[in-house]
Amino acid sequence: MDYQLYFKQQPDAQGFFGKFGGAFIPPELEKSFREIDEAYHDICQSHRFIAELRDIRKHYQGRPTPVYHAERLTRHAGGAHIYLKREDLNHTGAHKLNHCMGEALLAKYMGKKKLIAETGAGQHGVALATAAAYFGLECEIHMGEVDIEKEHPNVIRMKLLGATVVPVSFGLKTLKEAVDSAFQSYMADYETAIYCIGSVVGPHPFPLLVRDFQSVVGIEAREQFLEMTGHLPDTVCACVGGGSNAMGIFSGFINDPVQLIGVEPSGRSLKYGDHAATMSYGREGVIHGFKCYLLQDEKGEPAPVYSIASGLDYPGVGPEHCMLRDESRASYVTASDQEALAAFYTLSRKEGIIPALESAHAVAYAMKLAKEMKRGSILINLSGRGDKDIDFIAEQYGFGTP
Repeated sequence: MDYQLYFKQQPDAQGFFGKFGGAFIPPELEKSFREIDEAYHDICQSHRFIAELRDIRKHYQGRPTPVYHAERLTRHAGGAHIYLKREDLNHTGAHKLNHCMGEALLAKYMGKKKLIAETGAGQHGVALATAAAYFGLECEIHMGEVDIEKEHPNVIRMKLLGATVVPVSFGLKTLKEAVDSAFQSYMADYETAIYCIGSVVGPHPFPLLVRDFQSVVGIEAREQFLEMTGHLPDTVCACVGGGSNAMGIFSGFINDPVQLIGVEPSGRSLKYGDHAATMSYGREGVIHGFKCYLLQDEKGEPAPVYSIASGLDYPGVGPEHCMLRDESRASYVTASDQEALAAFYTLSRKEGIIPALESAHAVAYAMKLAKEMKRGSILINLSGRGDKDIDFIAEQYGFGTP
């Protein structure tokens, strides 16, 4: 593949990244998604839209977020130097606001009155509720009952921001079911609302749209790392559920001789229903209107999945990640619940940074890799802060070993 032309070629006009992606949607939604695609391709070339989004990122979100050399974590792990792209310092505490502000600005451009979305860990829900408040739009967030209980601080934040939180009580009551519920709501209200998908998943154009809005992470990180060190990192590492934070930072290095690694959750074990390691154990399938690698049961239906991190327990994965894996441009590995927990406590104690459980998966793998590499550098996308997880962690696991 010619990576010099990568962003002009991927995805193609039908929304496919190689054989993955597309738009497998009901006929009544085809016109609506086509309008979103056309509107996005119009505004992404508009100086006025770009200028407004840049102003929001600088003066409202607090971008650019810094790259930080984690010296004490480096010494603890031993080996390669570890750096963190601090998306936990982005307004609302995670990378999600990067695409939510863009999606809400797009909705405003299209004359929509309402934003509808799903959320797992609650970070996308909080970010979208924030964007809705900023632009004066209605906001409806669908969230599984299991995640509502687990991520209670983010539920309170969404409600304080004025969003309606819709509990999802069917199936496993987690992220996959929240997406199902949000899609149903959108189908009933697509003329006045827009469905703001929370990752690089879903029907075209959302994998493209979310990647483009998240690419600010990689663009910043590449420039910052070069300025700090005079060279590029050897490895860029990020957690992967749907894959938005990973695609955001990967985008900045796709054309460079840099190893790209996505870290998925191996959960409690590699038994059926105990993990969400899609790239390692999934096979080709269709979910939520797009084709990707998918964890499936014997009937070909999406399998039950699990992760200690609510934002990672999704049976599918972004189609662009699937293509990058098949092209051997990116590698996908796993970290378990216990490894993520250990990394959560370690980063908190060594650097005074409490990471989201999602981000802790990337930290866990990077610490192992640093020791194996012995030298060089690893840049982790620290996609979010752990405020949302601290009640759950303290109740279930305590405060770790001082």
